[in-house]
Amino acid sequence: MRTGYFYSLLFALLTSASIAVIAAPTVKIETAVAPPATEVSAKPQGAKVDLNGADAATLQRELAGIGEAKAKAIVAYRESNGAFSSVEELLEVKGIGKALLDRNRDKLEVN
Repeated sequence: MRTGYFYSLLFALLTSASIAVIAAPTVKIETAVAPPATEVSAKPQGAKVDLNGADAATLQRELAGIGEAKAKAIVAYRESNGAFSSVEELLEVKGIGKALLDRNRDKLEVN
């Protein structure tokens, strides 16, 4: 009998606590968000990335879907096989597929 009484009290306590939490007004905490800093670069908007001259950081920053590993793979391929003769040669780099090349084709050039 005592355990039944105890469980009834526990149920009543938990129910009232959950109702209090649900009924409490929500407080939105607003944090000051600074606007993103715009990077000022010397190259004009729409300038293409040269596959034969760009370093890994530039490739990673300028090309969609290219992370650190793929950017380093592009540079390593260029160093071991010589300069790229065409943008399509980028398909020879491990991890670069046709979809990724098509997504970035308008941003690439070979000089």
